[in-house]
Amino acid sequence: MPVSLHHIVIDTHDLPTLARFWAEVLDWRILSERPREVVIGPEESAPVGICFMPVGDAKMVKNRLHLDLTCGPEDREAEIDRILSLGGRRVDIGQSGTESWTVLADPEGNEFCVVRPKQTLVS
Repeated sequence: MPVSLHHIVIDTHDLPTLARFWAEVLDWRILSERPREVVIGPEESAPVGICFMPVGDAKMVKNRLHLDLTCGPEDREAEIDRILSLGGRRVDIGQSGTESWTVLADPEGNEFCVVRPKQTLVS
């Protein structure tokens, strides 16, 4: 049997705060909360979740891996506003302003994008 993706792991200084931010952004829930690990997901039987682990060092550079989020085209700006109200912020990583995505960061500075719906990307 080949391997499969189990969790995406995000290092954090504040486990509960960052886990709750992402749970609210994705409309997921906390599945497991331990002193050194918090796991969120849409449900316990979901094939992939996000695991938050403590780290002592500060984030210094742009992420080498980031999440792309999407929603319906008519909901995009409202969703960006909602994410900003939850504690996200807009960040500039050198984009030109003509991209079809918006770059945001979570409360600890981890970049992610809100992209247009997948069906609009397929020609």
